[in-house]
Order: sequence, then structure tokens, then C-alpha cells
Amino acid sequence: RGLHVLTSWAGLLGVLTGGYGQYVSATTRERGRRRRGGRVLVRARVIRSRPLNPPPAPVILAPGSTAYDGGGCDMSQVATGTMVRVSDVRKSYGRDGAAVHALRGVSFDVPRGELVALKGRSGSGKTTLLNIVGGLDTPDTGRVEVDGRDLAELDEDGLLALRRDRVGFVFQSFGLIPILTAAENVGVPMRLRRAAPREREERVELLLALVGLADHAAQRPGELSGGQQQRVAVARALANNPALLIADEPTGQLDAETGHSVMELLRAVVRSERVTALVATHDTTLLDLADRVLELRDGEVAEE
Repeated sequence: RGLHVLTSWAGLLGVLTGGYGQYVSATTRERGRRRRGGRVLVRARVIRSRPLNPPPAPVILAPGSTAYDGGGCDMSQVATGTMVRVSDVRKSYGRDGAAVHALRGVSFDVPRGELVALKGRSGSGKTTLLNIVGGLDTPDTGRVEVDGRDLAELDEDGLLALRRDRVGFVFQSFGLIPILTAAENVGVPMRLRRAAPREREERVELLLALVGLADHAAQRPGELSGGQQQRVAVARALANNPALLIADEPTGQLDAETGHSVMELLRAVVRSERVTALVATHDTTLLDLADRVLELRDGEVAEE
């Protein structure tokens, strides 16, 4: 038998950790099985490419604290308290008559410390916009600034560093690695940043307590409910103490009650960790938890 390392997990690790951009999707052989305490343990080899750039020295911060040298950023924007600034962003797919205009001159600001909800029907461009703000995609025209940095002026290494150090991502599909425990999943970004083991363990313990899963650290994703898995994903997104949290339909696979609890968790995280959150959702019952609501209509944004 083989242990399959799926492309989706590999790509997710690349997004979350930045410095280890491209992972190779591969089918690996089991390298050994042995029983311990009645459980079958599987050890597998994961193939990965060389880091695109050496990860920086780890910086593990307590909740609410920040550390940023401001290198290359617009300090006037930092002083005014703007975390995200989007100016006349346009994005199309296809050409000529077959072109689909996902974004048509979108402009808005997100102040530091706010939870801003982005709503719109399916296909309205929410995911496209979040990908552009998170440095995963580029606009055809327009300007995007995150934490005082113009994304167009960053090279690939700069974008990787931004995603690794300043932006946390939460996805609809959780994206947890099945063979790892909750604690190990949360620790992946810090492990790939080469954080010291003791610092990593302390941060993981703190984050699992923050999301209410301190007693589930040793459980694997398959042993957790959907809501618990998403809470682990939120904790993982906070691992490297980001300034901006981007969540794309984080409650899309959850029932109404569980989804509401996850949104309340995001609300609490914004307050306790002093981060800024941009959350895409089409669930109108969850919008009242946001500080502001932006709506995408036909590729244009309007504030409610």
C-alpha cells in the first residue's frame, strides 16, 4: 500500500509557510509499521523542494504584541491605522468577447483591528478579491497595499515573506493534514520557520486554549467534528502571529449553529490577538458580528 500526499495539502502548506513555497505531490511508500499501545503507527516520507528563500529567525510573540521593522512600507499608512488599501482593482479572465470581468474597479480600505465581512452571491468575485489581497494572485490593474506595502513592488520572495509572516489564511475546507494531531497541525507553520521547539510548543498550547481545544491537542482531524477542525485551522492561521487574517467562507461546510460559533471565535480573535480580519461569507445571519460589511455586486464593491 502507499500513503498518498494529496496536492491540496501540499499547496496549502506552501501558502501557509511561504518560505517553503512548492511542495512536490507524490505517492510515498510506507516506511514501516509498528504497534504501540494498540495503535498502528505509520511513518511516511514527504518529498519537498528546496526552500525558495531561507526562513528568518523565528519570532514567537504573545497575544496582542507586534513586531515589524517597517522595512519598505509606507509608514504614513501604518500611522493612520490602515491595514488593507485596495484602489481601483480590476481582474478579468479570458479574452475579447469571452472575457469574464471578476472585479471592475474595486476600491476600499480596511482599518487595523476591524473584522470586515465581504458578502456576495457565488461567483461574485469574493475569492478572487481575497486571493489578490493575500498575495496569491495579481490584479490586471490597480493597487493593493497590505500593512503599508504595495504588493506590486514585492518580488516572489517578498510575497512569500508577506504570506508567511503577516497574513494568516483560513479556508472553507479546513485543509488539515490527516496524519497529524491538532497540535502538530497548528505547529506546522512554526516548524517550517524553524522556531525553537520550546517556543513552538508554548505557542501551540496557547493557541489551542484560545480556540477552546486545549483538551483535544492529541486528536487527529478524523477524530474531531467539523467545527473543531475549523477551530484548529483558525489556530494554525494565527501560528506566526499575523497582522491580517483572511478567511474564505470559513463556515461554508458547517451547520448554522456551529458556523455562528466559528464566527464568534473570529470576532474574539480579532479582539484578543489585535489582528485585522477580512472574511468572505454569503450567510446573512453571520454578518451582524462584523464591524463592517462590504458587498460585491457585478464586480464592484459597495459598503452597507
